[in-house]
Amino acid sequence: METTELIKKVRQIEIKTRGLSNHIFAGEYHSAFKGRGMAFSEVREYQYGDDVRNIDWNVTARMNRPFIKIFEEERENTVVLLIDVSGSREFGTQERFKKNLVTEIAATLAFSTIQNNDKIGVIFFSDYVEKFIPPQKGKKHVLHIIRELLTFQPEHRQTSLNTALRYLTNAIKKRCTAFVISDFMDDSDFDKSLRIANHKHDVVALHIYDQRETELPDVGLMLLCDAESGQQRWIDTSDERLRKLYASKWAEQRDALNATFAKSGVDCINVRTDEDYVKQLLLLFKKRS
Repeated sequence: METTELIKKVRQIEIKTRGLSNHIFAGEYHSAFKGRGMAFSEVREYQYGDDVRNIDWNVTARMNRPFIKIFEEERENTVVLLIDVSGSREFGTQERFKKNLVTEIAATLAFSTIQNNDKIGVIFFSDYVEKFIPPQKGKKHVLHIIRELLTFQPEHRQTSLNTALRYLTNAIKKRCTAFVISDFMDDSDFDKSLRIANHKHDVVALHIYDQRETELPDVGLMLLCDAESGQQRWIDTSDERLRKLYASKWAEQRDALNATFAKSGVDCINVRTDEDYVKQLLLLFKKRS
């Protein structure tokens, strides 16, 4: 991509997604993903009814009367975007490719994050961790992230959510809010990694999919290609039984995925490539407020 074209695309994404962050999501993001920790504020004399577990014994011994520690909620949060860059992101039959939708959603979340004065970082993953951008604050940092979203080319094409979630758990020491933005086309069992990651952090899943992944059109012979493995197969879409089996398999995988999220205590939204992602994000924010 030429430099002038890249700058233009970054600017277009910035104008659209920053506008959404400023005008539509104002307040919603903060209440949904506020800081979860408690920070020490001050000490004061013990009063009847105070929790004795908060007594500051050093100050108490020095002053010869009981003092307790006062804590206040930490408002600053760290956000990490786990971006699936496997081969299947290049699919799309409706308004846009999945990767374009992922870019817009990620940019919107990034601008919402810095508007709230939070840090934002990114983990690009396939079946490897392709790139890690450590969390920082500021518009310059967000624009760097958007450039990477637009131009990053992974070295691998398959998917391993286990790899991404384990990296998150090990690399980010302080509790964060982690958005996993993926089509979740991973045949491996990532339940355990998800539970561990969500125990340490606050994990949210954004399931991206295309309508054509849910049902086949009746158009006769069709050559299908797996974007991650490269395998190809001819199928006869005029076969009604085949189309029903395909739709049934999709529904089965979707239900299993939703069950995995529910079991792990992870909030999830499903966003189709031809749907309004703004509406889905607002529903997510309100659900968590």
